[in-house]
Amino acid sequence: METLRFTDQFRNFVKHSIRLTDEAQAAAILLLLEGTADWKRLKNLFETANKQYWEERALFQESVAAAAEASEKNESNSPAPLPHLIVVANTPEELQGAIEEGFDCIDLEMKDFPTNERLTQALLEAVSDELIPTRSSVVTLYGGFGADEIDSISLTHLDEHFDRLTIHDIRNLQTSVPLDVFKAVVDLAIEIGRDGREGKPVGTLFIIGDSKKVMEQSVPAGFDPVRGYSREERDIRDAKVREGIKEIAQLDGAFIISSKGIVEASCRNIVSTAKNITLSKGLGTRHWAAAAISKSCKAVSVSVSQSGGTVRIFQNGEIVLRIEPTKRRPIVLHEFDEN
Repeated sequence: METLRFTDQFRNFVKHSIRLTDEAQAAAILLLLEGTADWKRLKNLFETANKQYWEERALFQESVAAAAEASEKNESNSPAPLPHLIVVANTPEELQGAIEEGFDCIDLEMKDFPTNERLTQALLEAVSDELIPTRSSVVTLYGGFGADEIDSISLTHLDEHFDRLTIHDIRNLQTSVPLDVFKAVVDLAIEIGRDGREGKPVGTLFIIGDSKKVMEQSVPAGFDPVRGYSREERDIRDAKVREGIKEIAQLDGAFIISSKGIVEASCRNIVSTAKNITLSKGLGTRHWAAAAISKSCKAVSVSVSQSGGTVRIFQNGEIVLRIEPTKRRPIVLHEFDEN
C-alpha cells in the first residue's frame, strides 16, 4: 500500500488549491489518492496553508485599500474556514483514520482504472452522497504519474464534466423512486450489461415506480415466471432474487418493479405511445419503449443494450444517465432513509 509523500511540490499544490478554491468559489478540494496518507499531518498541512493564504490575502488587501476604514478592513480580511476536504482512495482500509481527522471519504475500488475514470466516478459519488452540490466547482489534487506523489491540480465545473452523464440533477430521481431501490436495479442492470448470461450478451428493461399505471400500459409477452411468488420472494434488493432475475432477463419483455422494490411482473411488452419522443439514431425498440413509459407514467426506466451492454436511465421521456459497464463500476448512492 503506497503512502502519500509530503514533498515541497505537494506543499505548493496544497497552497495553490486553497487559493484556487477561494478564487473559483469551489465547493470542495478533492484529493485523489492511490493509497493511504498520514491523515493528521495532511490535515495540519491544509490548515497551515489556509492560514498562510488568508494572511497574505489580508496584507495584499491592506496595501491596495489603505484608505478604507479599519472596521471595514477587518471584516473583509477575516480568515475563512478550512475548505471542505474530500479524500478518495481505492479501499476502506486505505482510508482508515481519515474521518477522525475531519475528512469526508470515498472508496472507489477502481485500482486499475485510468485517473480520468476514477475522477469521474469520485465526482458522481460525491454528488450522490450529497458531499457537493450538483452545480458547483471542485478543485482536485491527484497523481498522474506516481502512486505516492501528487503532481497535478485541476478545476472541474460539474455541469461541464457531467454533460454526457447527467442531463438532470441526479437527485431528481428520488422524487419517484427511493434511492435504495434505484441502486439495486441499476447495479443489477450493470451486471447484466457487463457479464451477460453464460457468456452471451443479454438486453433487458426495468421499469421502476408507478407500477399500477405501468401495468395498465403493458401486456404479457408470454409466460410470467415471477407470478405466484410472495412479496418477499420478489424483492429486488434480495441477492437471490437478483440472481433469478438474471435468468429471466434472457426472455423477451420488461420487468415491472414497484417503488418499494417488489417485482410486480416480468415479460411485459410496453404499449405506451412514443409520440413526441426524440432519441438518438441507432437506439432500438427497447429504448423507445423505455422512453415512452417514463414519459406517460411517473416511472424511471432502466434499459440494458444487448449489443454493447450500455445501461441507460430514462425519466420523463429522456435519457438522464448513461453508464458503460465495461468501463465503470456501479454508481454508489447514499443509503435511503425512510424516516
